[in-house]
Amino acid sequence: MGTQAPTNDNNYNRAEIDEKLAKQKKIDEWLPITGSRNAKWWYSAFHNVTAMVGAGVLSLPYAMSNLGWGPGVVILVLSWIITLYTLWQMVEMHEMVPGKRFDRYHELGQYAFGEKLGLYIVVPQQLIVEVGVNIVYMVTGGKSLQKVHNSVCSDCKNIKLTYFIMIFASVHFVLSHLPNFNSISGVSLAAAVMSLSYSTIAWAASVDKDNVSYDYRSKTTTGNVFNFFNALGDVAFAYAGHNVVLEIQATIPSAPEKPSKGTMWRGVIVAYIVVALCYFPVALIGYYVFGNSVEDNILISLEKPNWLIAMANMFVVIHVIGSYQIYAIPVFDMIETVLVKKLNFEPTRTLRFITRNIYVAFTMFVGITFPFFSGLLGFFGGFAFAPTTYFLPCIMWLAIYKPRKFSLSWWCNYICIFFGVLLMVLSPIGGLRSIIIQAKTYKFYS
Repeated sequence: MGTQAPTNDNNYNRAEIDEKLAKQKKIDEWLPITGSRNAKWWYSAFHNVTAMVGAGVLSLPYAMSNLGWGPGVVILVLSWIITLYTLWQMVEMHEMVPGKRFDRYHELGQYAFGEKLGLYIVVPQQLIVEVGVNIVYMVTGGKSLQKVHNSVCSDCKNIKLTYFIMIFASVHFVLSHLPNFNSISGVSLAAAVMSLSYSTIAWAASVDKDNVSYDYRSKTTTGNVFNFFNALGDVAFAYAGHNVVLEIQATIPSAPEKPSKGTMWRGVIVAYIVVALCYFPVALIGYYVFGNSVEDNILISLEKPNWLIAMANMFVVIHVIGSYQIYAIPVFDMIETVLVKKLNFEPTRTLRFITRNIYVAFTMFVGITFPFFSGLLGFFGGFAFAPTTYFLPCIMWLAIYKPRKFSLSWWCNYICIFFGVLLMVLSPIGGLRSIIIQAKTYKFYS
């Protein structure tokens, strides 16, 4: 029996495969994360600064007032070192498989834990972090706008916080339609510059030190313990860039002779130097000057000169506009991936317009309803930021690379896991208590 000649079926199958690949390429070019891969190292630097230095830095003096000098300094320094280490691990793991890039956090999770389990472990936590940050930034943006208004026009009629949050949200109804990370690079650069500016103002404007007490805030031991737990969440919230680091790295070009990790790591180092310049002076000088009377947002504690306070708060507004977008883009990517790949919607501008507006409206509504700034930071900081930032990268590293037992890498990862689990368990307790206490006297939509 002779060899059968190629049939039209083979040609048909090849044409079908080519059509599917072309469709997949079109979708990848449309999705926010994989749409553009021409970023430079400095894009990585200011995207990472924008992602990390946000609402969290303003709450660090308040966190210090609940932690005290000794534990506060230790936890701040430890967090900086641990999160830099886990960020390095994620940058390294982005292209650990030759010819493949893990463009999204959950893709790395799927490689480490399996297709289904990886999704179940990573996606809920990443969504809680990103949506949580966006809600908190709605509140931060609204409060900062309110402070600008009150500083500039002290004799004017009081305006509800609700309206300021709506004004802040209106910007995002426009900016959210920029397609991907590279398209918001200008916004992100402005936000990164603003973060350094308002952080400098926050500690430099704190000059008058008068009758300051460094005693713990609460009069009861129970209150101090819960406040300590909440402060751990505030610190965890301040180091949140890991949730978008793979997505940022996905925008950097890569070749076998020049992988993206070198470019990305340069940006990360610059970003972490800026983070140190922002975090440590604000936390330590802010606490030194105001003691246990510092507000949960240090800029609210600064009273004069009015023009400087208004300017600092305006810088915060500009910064959190950029930060909101950095955390919203991975959420847009998840929503749009499900709609286009799973539910077979056409990748159109109309689809993007509807989904992104609904998301912005949702975060605005929740922010208006629950504007408990410090409680939200503590709760979200512990519940989801600690796993995704402090120990999930370590677990994935151990699962994939399997370092020798009791080696330096093994010990480093298990110490990070121990510290991260403590944060995850303790800080939501304090954050939830803080929310409950503030909710007792809070009037909705006031």
